[in-house]
Amino acid sequence: MMKRFLFFIIKILLLIFIVLVLLDVAYTQVYLQSTHRGKIDYVYNSKARNYDVVILGSSRANNHFVAPLFEEKGLKTFNYGMSGGHLFEASLLVKLMVERHYKIKNVILEADLNLANEQQSESVASKFLPYIHSSKVIKAHFAQQPHFWANYYIPFYRYIVFEPQIGFREMYEAAAGKPTKLLDHLGYYPLGKNPNANMKNDLTNLKPLNNRYYEEIKEVCKVNKINLVAVMTPMCTNTKGLDYFEKVHQVYPEIYNYENVVVGDQYFSSCGHMNDIGARLFTNIIISEFFKK
Repeated sequence: MMKRFLFFIIKILLLIFIVLVLLDVAYTQVYLQSTHRGKIDYVYNSKARNYDVVILGSSRANNHFVAPLFEEKGLKTFNYGMSGGHLFEASLLVKLMVERHYKIKNVILEADLNLANEQQSESVASKFLPYIHSSKVIKAHFAQQPHFWANYYIPFYRYIVFEPQIGFREMYEAAAGKPTKLLDHLGYYPLGKNPNANMKNDLTNLKPLNNRYYEEIKEVCKVNKINLVAVMTPMCTNTKGLDYFEKVHQVYPEIYNYENVVVGDQYFSSCGHMNDIGARLFTNIIISEFFKK
């Protein structure tokens, strides 16, 4: 009787394992065909692209660099900044571009508040996980992260744990070919004026690190002969601890400080994010100072 019970349990476990493997394969195949849901699949499922300018960083890149303004100057450009992202994801994205044989002349990297941590952003990093078995670059980048073993070796585990990001709903919409707005405006995401925005911030306790992932981006650019332009982008005037940007300059003197080139709450949607008018002022300054020719 006990043997029959154990045999039954083994069969159930084996069946569950097979179902998980099949689901893993099915979900992954959908993501391997998706190209218009976000910036990660847009890069992963692409062939070599040529760019004069690639923009990387967090929302402070995504909302601050108006890619179409670069294009008006004849510069092939795309804004790959990702809201909620950290330098962990920016580093992986540029390495993925190299793996996909992109030819890039210049990378503009927003490197300011994101220098203060070396953590992954789970909401953004999880979107790389469908490709972890297909890309050596992605596997290596996650290899030292917590739960790597489970994400890599346990079938369907990553789709369960990160269900809001890569679970059924996202898979279904990817399968249906439903686009998002993330790729509109060449990746630039404009913000409006928010009358209820909090125009205060406090950076007093923030400390820039000798950031591992910033160093990775520098090395990738050096090896692949890409001109790296690292910049700090504007904050609203009523921010405590603005000396943080000077601290960044002390750690990394090559990062250009543009924190105070756009002044006035009328140019901001929130304290850390400019609206479209402010972003256009800022972008024109960057173009005039780095891309005059």
